[in-house]
Amino acid sequence: MILVIDAGNTRIKWGAREAGTWHEVGACATADSATLASVIGAGRRYGRVLVANVAGPNVRADIERGVAGTGCAAEFIVSRGAQCGVRSSYDEPGQLGCDRWSALVGAHHLFPGACLVVGAGTALTVDALTEDGLFLGGIIVPGMELMRRALDEHTAGLALRPGEVRFFPANTGDAIVSGAAQACAGAVERMATFMRESGHESLRVIMSGGGAGQLRNLLALDTVVVENLVLEGLAAMVEEGC
Repeated sequence: MILVIDAGNTRIKWGAREAGTWHEVGACATADSATLASVIGAGRRYGRVLVANVAGPNVRADIERGVAGTGCAAEFIVSRGAQCGVRSSYDEPGQLGCDRWSALVGAHHLFPGACLVVGAGTALTVDALTEDGLFLGGIIVPGMELMRRALDEHTAGLALRPGEVRFFPANTGDAIVSGAAQACAGAVERMATFMRESGHESLRVIMSGGGAGQLRNLLALDTVVVENLVLEGLAAMVEEGC
């Protein structure tokens, strides 16, 4: 049995897996990382524990404590120049967020072919991957909720308020929610245009993260939502021995 953990800015997800099958998947708020020992460590034994952590050193320490009694220490991945059939074009491969790298590995493992790997979380990441596994590069923009909070914190009259996504918003709440959603959708569609202009006509969008479902509905693209793409990538690293 292996344990893989995706520690993000807002949520920590984990999954226990054996022989290619998920036996348990769970999540908690990143703010509750100190409670991990009670849900992933108590009375359990694992052959390996692999972690993608972008939540900082305090969360790393909580994860290390959480798995201390499971029979093996946590291994924290860093992005590489090449791994599991994926090659990086990043100027300094180690500076790429390890969650983005794991998602790229997961996407290439599950859906061979040219794709955009989209993480719709606190930040929106859109990463371009060719059919032969070359990561061309990607963009990072504020996620939908972060855009709304930025307006709340940095303007006098655009406080957080309820709203819905509409084509032609007729009130401020809808205008803010729609603007944030359409900005994120536009970022994905622009990257899709760049990929097609670079010769990758057959293109799929692989999405994950809390905002993936809402964002998917705004895209006129071939889109698949994978609930735990980072965990899939971590599992592939262990199971393929790469």
